[in-house]
Amino acid sequence: MSQTTIILVDDHSLVRDGIRALLESESDLDVIGEGADGLEAISLVKEKKPDILIVDIRMPNMTGIEAVEKLSASSPDVKCIILSMHDSEEYILQSVAAGAKGYLLKDTGKAEFIKAIHTVQEGGKYYSGDISNVLVNNLLNPSSKTPEFSKKTTPTNTPFDLTKKEIQVLELVLSGLTNKQISEKLQNSKRTVETHRFNLMRKMDVKNLMDLSKKAQEFNLV
Repeated sequence: MSQTTIILVDDHSLVRDGIRALLESESDLDVIGEGADGLEAISLVKEKKPDILIVDIRMPNMTGIEAVEKLSASSPDVKCIILSMHDSEEYILQSVAAGAKGYLLKDTGKAEFIKAIHTVQEGGKYYSGDISNVLVNNLLNPSSKTPEFSKKTTPTNTPFDLTKKEIQVLELVLSGLTNKQISEKLQNSKRTVETHRFNLMRKMDVKNLMDLSKKAQEFNLV
């Protein structure tokens, strides 16, 4: 069985450790290098020439999307997969435009993760269910142009650095909808909605729904 060599780039070492352990439990996958930002991703790819780069989006020095875009031009044989906790339309469309062959959320199960790697390695593309919904909706309702990636414009320009999807979830949470109702409305998994809700509470530094509502009103977020 031929080995698929992988470079793994994420700015959280514990995340890298977990993903590496998961990947190396498969006999045909070999993680040959790790990095913590987009600049390291580019350097490692040029040095080690892996089959696949698995990269997070939001990292210091250079984002994953910027790294993918540069590698698509300089190292087109390396296939790039975005692995992120964000399912915002901006990130997804920018990643695809940059040349990513796959986009997975960090709550993806092991079986789907491994399937995605094999699919991409064999020349295909792989997007998890929630991501596919965004891409299909964009094809059916195309905007005038795919937004360009920019540290200034992504995520949204809010006091708490919230993405547009987080703002959307915030509005639905404060309207009284449950996570299940929000997931149905947004066509996202319940677990994805729970992740957005957790991020809202963390970014806005609140502990409960009442404090979340007060701070959202204070900063005119809803």
